[in-house]
Amino acid sequence: MANHEGALVLDTRHQDKFHKGFIPNSIFIGIDGSFAPWVGALIADLHQPIILVADEDRVEEVVTRLSRVGYDNTLGFLQGGIEAWIEAGKEVDTIESVSASELKAVVNDQNTNVLDVRKPGEYLAEHIEKAKNTALDFINDEMHRIDKDKKYYVHCAGGYRSMIFASILKSRGYDQVIDVAGGFKAIVEAGIVVTDYVCPSTLN
Repeated sequence: MANHEGALVLDTRHQDKFHKGFIPNSIFIGIDGSFAPWVGALIADLHQPIILVADEDRVEEVVTRLSRVGYDNTLGFLQGGIEAWIEAGKEVDTIESVSASELKAVVNDQNTNVLDVRKPGEYLAEHIEKAKNTALDFINDEMHRIDKDKKYYVHCAGGYRSMIFASILKSRGYDQVIDVAGGFKAIVEAGIVVTDYVCPSTLN
């Protein structure tokens, strides 16, 4: 159906479940985060056909929340969830996820590339010194800056936006993308060196 109808496969499970196994080319936007705003920001066409991968007890909730923001073209959901997909022998993709401590071990290596996908104001307030700001909000404008031949460690504030970002990169053929679990909060707690804090109100 996805191929025939040109449907987007939207996976709404928690990011900790998503990265361990998902349908190739599907996009992650978790129901437990800022779901509706990110759907609105990243799925431009309100009439886009959508097929859901969701926890079965939350399918109705997902459909309702999509409908509330104008997305009424949900074609259906994967019955039995990702487990049924795997049992049927279908192909599964994954996204590598590392802890902030694992990032700390390599962050100073010359070949380590870090993408901070938070909003520009969050980045300017405090960030890993070598990180490049590639905000999820502007992902389509920033794709040309990302090299398919390089490995990237991607993080946001807590782990939600970075998984959305990583799933979009994966769907477009960027295979060397690694999510940093726990985001910037975990990065600071792990003792990775960041820039001096600047109060966001002084950045205006």
